[in-house]
This record gives sequence, structure tokens and C-alpha cells, in this order.
Amino acid sequence: MIIVQDKLVSDDVVEENFICNLSACKGACCWEGDFGAPLEENEMETLEAIYEDVKPFLSPAGIAAIEANGKHAWYDGMGHGTMLIDGGPCAFLTFDGNGVAWCGIEKAWHAGATDFKKPISCHLYPIRIMPYDAIGTEAINYDRWDICSEACKLGDKEKVPVYKFLKEALIRKYGEEFYEELDGAAEFMKAQKSI
Repeated sequence: MIIVQDKLVSDDVVEENFICNLSACKGACCWEGDFGAPLEENEMETLEAIYEDVKPFLSPAGIAAIEANGKHAWYDGMGHGTMLIDGGPCAFLTFDGNGVAWCGIEKAWHAGATDFKKPISCHLYPIRIMPYDAIGTEAINYDRWDICSEACKLGDKEKVPVYKFLKEALIRKYGEEFYEELDGAAEFMKAQKSI
């Protein structure tokens, strides 16, 4: 475990390798699992505010699920997350012409329709952040999932640690200074292991 600022960072975040390989998994993390994407409190408000701007980028099934049930739901054991389509894929999921899943929110962001890229939990995946209430901080963990096995292989081939793959998302969440401290701690750990 590494402590960066006041956050607890799992060693796996700096020691394991990962590069998302959409050509292999087709974005399965958007339709696999039992919950929608975890949402922070302010993100629920954001989804409400940007929905009409994002709606043209969503599938008919996603729109129907959202308009019937809301943009987010409460999931026991997780908290608030994006709405699902009939308990399956994320309601914000879309597919490109090659059958690869894309976030409709992110498509709207690319088109300039919104300045919100996507929920931070999606941007950070395969990192999952859990509150660590015992000391009033957060734990930053690497979430292993078999659907990401090709991403692990590609990361190993290119020698890209999880945290480096997620540099942009980590800076979005915690800021540049946090990332630089994490990188310094990771380099120190690497040097110590090579002695």
C-alpha cells in the first residue's frame, strides 16, 4: 500500500500493467456486471442537467430505459449508478459500426454538445475508488475482471502500468500534483525492487 497525499493506493495500481484493448473486448465493461457505472453525488445532478444534450447520442433502448426509470438508480452494495437497460447494459451505451461499445455521454462530449466527458468511475476503470471511512479517506484499488484479460496482456507487452494508462483520469479526479506524487512513489518502488 502506498499513501499519496491522504489516499491509500494499492500496490497493484503501480505494479500491474494495463492498456484497454477495445478491439478485443468490444467495451464489455459497459454491458457486463450487475450495476450501472458508479456515480458521485454531483454527477447525478450533471446527468440531469445534460440529458437533453446527450439524448441524440443514445440508443432508442437507452432513451426508453432512462425516460421510464430515470438517469440513475440505487444499487445495494454499491450506491448510485447509471441506469441499466432491463438489468443489462448501461443505458448510456451505444455501439459503433464495428460493434464496439462507446459511452453516449462521451460521444456527445467529442461532438462538443457537453463539457462533461463521462462519469469519473468509467474514466478511471480499472481503478475503483472506495471510501475508507475508518480514517476518513479513500482507497484506490485495481479491479481485476476477466473481461479485461486482453488489456492486461497488451499492458504487459507495452510495459504500461495501470496508473500511467489512467494518467488523464487520475489528474481529472485528484489533480496534477497528486499524479506527480504517485508517479514519484511508483518510480521509488521500482528502484527499490531492482536493488
